[in-house]
Amino acid sequence: MTQVQRGTASTAWATGLLLFAGLWMVLIGFFHAVQGLSALIDDERYVIGTSYVFKFNLSTWGWIHLVLGVVVFLVGLCLLLGQRWARAAALVLVVLSAVANFVWLPYEPVWAIVLLALDAAIIWALATAPADYGDA
Repeated sequence: MTQVQRGTASTAWATGLLLFAGLWMVLIGFFHAVQGLSALIDDERYVIGTSYVFKFNLSTWGWIHLVLGVVVFLVGLCLLLGQRWARAAALVLVVLSAVANFVWLPYEPVWAIVLLALDAAIIWALATAPADYGDA
């Protein structure tokens, strides 16, 4: 008689969610790093109005995006490798990524909205994967 394994679907679901989150974190980290490098290399590229509250020097924004991108990329890799600590770190970093993209809206509105949507999808994937499932 054939036995049916219980829990296989939930394990596959959890693996899929964490794989989704990890892969997108790697890509978003890369996107942030490229954004940061472009702001550092050509600080005349972005122009916004004079009364924006979060108007930093473009070099400052470049360093923010570059550092955030590298850290998000590395934690995304650790999430893909199944590191248990990476899930909590990923949630914190993706929230920081969303905040950075929100205040970056006046500089590149369409791209910032795309990254905000991806950040929201990653937060959903990390939050809905079973809590006791640690290995990707």
